[in-house]
Amino acid sequence: MTSELDDRVVDFIQNVTNAMGLSLDVSVEETPDHLRLNLTGDGADALLRRNGDALDALQVIVNTVFGRDARGDRHYLVDAMGFRKTKDAELQQMAKTMMDKARATGVPQEIGPLNPYARRLVHLTVAEDDQLTTESIGDAFLKTVVISRKI
Repeated sequence: MTSELDDRVVDFIQNVTNAMGLSLDVSVEETPDHLRLNLTGDGADALLRRNGDALDALQVIVNTVFGRDARGDRHYLVDAMGFRKTKDAELQQMAKTMMDKARATGVPQEIGPLNPYARRLVHLTVAEDDQLTTESIGDAFLKTVVISRKI
């Protein structure tokens, strides 16, 4: 990840949010597998309406504009006011609950429909358990993740 690319991404997000009539600050936080772009300021809550649909759309746009060629295997995660961190923790907890059910009963458990980001989070959470496996089913943008015992 280059600082120049990071600066271009931050500028892009500020231009998009300015066009939406929002004046937001963007801070960058690096993690091992993604770059978290935290949006704060007056009006950031506008991105959280309708269960964060605008935030999800902004994240898709950023990852499309700054494609894999530029960013490598890492992806951009766009968050506003800690909304996504909270939702991620809830989804991981739900996945762990479903993992416990799948392990205890042997019956595959389904979570979904989920967008690609949420599916990835579930897959990574389940991958920490060597007794369980996951599979995405469906042929649309939103798919269901099935958690089951390894055979």
